[in-house]
Amino acid sequence: MHPGVFVPTAAVLGPFCRDCLSRARSLPGLSLSGLHRQVSRWNSRDSSSPLPSQNNPRILITGGLGQLGKGLAQILRKHYGKDNVILSDIKKPQPHVLESGPFVYADVLDYKHLRELVVNNRITWMVHYSALLSAVGEANMALARLHNVLDLALENCLRIFVPSTIGAFGPSSPRDPAPDLCVQRPRTIYGVSKVHGELMGEYLHHKYGLDFRCLRYPGVISVNGPPGGGTTDYAVQIFHDALSTGHHECYLRPDTRLPMMHISDCHRATIEFMQAPECQLSLRTYNIAAMSFTPEELAQEIHKHLPHLKVTYKPDSVRQNIADSWPVRFDDTNARRDWGWAPTYALEELVSDMLRSIRQKRTNEGLPVS
Repeated sequence: MHPGVFVPTAAVLGPFCRDCLSRARSLPGLSLSGLHRQVSRWNSRDSSSPLPSQNNPRILITGGLGQLGKGLAQILRKHYGKDNVILSDIKKPQPHVLESGPFVYADVLDYKHLRELVVNNRITWMVHYSALLSAVGEANMALARLHNVLDLALENCLRIFVPSTIGAFGPSSPRDPAPDLCVQRPRTIYGVSKVHGELMGEYLHHKYGLDFRCLRYPGVISVNGPPGGGTTDYAVQIFHDALSTGHHECYLRPDTRLPMMHISDCHRATIEFMQAPECQLSLRTYNIAAMSFTPEELAQEIHKHLPHLKVTYKPDSVRQNIADSWPVRFDDTNARRDWGWAPTYALEELVSDMLRSIRQKRTNEGLPVS
């Protein structure tokens, strides 16, 4: 039996953005976009009805139809109630998504509509999974998405989570391990956007009391979505290839070591971090780590289950250069000390679970299994 995601039922939440509202009110016209936005009446001291309890938050997940959003919502709904966790996206959901809990169409570039969702649904937590796109032409749009949700969180005293990534580091960063605080200097617009988000959230926390929280995810390995061709996605594609054709061609060198994590650990880290009392946090952005391996080490572990798997290597210069600029390992000492982070899955458990899950999925879809 493989460990799943456990959500502590007795989590004690700390002070909830105590000074955020009063500070925001004292600064007329405060807005990242320069527009004057009034603080919502329901979130003011003279509101006739109380806010939802911190132990029963009302949660909005933007970009909710991605593999991270759907999985996180499923866990949160079991803990806080189906109606208290709202998925939002600009894509059309599958019927099973609509059946599993509330879904709303929301374009995070549409500030007015997003604000209405926050106010009308009495949101207290926001998880911002809406993609920060890596294409150069989308850079301004990515930042507009981020600034809108930060504005809303500040206005409405929300606890806000914005994920960061291994891509927030660059070639001048320490690589083995990369600490929480160091030179970053990424060389992709994706990484630059992530660093921008980290720094804006930290600034708004220290300046105005915003309860901003951010985790730097390593490569996340999951069966819930197809590999997208990203730098760490070989570690998902290899499982599909192993059970379909028995052959995988890897676009990275066999000795390319990168930090990775099972999606269940990723969800659990996010929830535990959101639940942590604010007084325990010494940082607003933390690394989280689970394991670190190379394509060759991953293939060797899979060979224990599928000896017929053949792996060849044809490094792609673009993705290889990106991987070579990223950390080999994350130092997550602060997360372990401050709020008790500890991973569940090591490489052996990850491989066993992925092979079992993909085999079951292919069988259910009537596809052959190698």
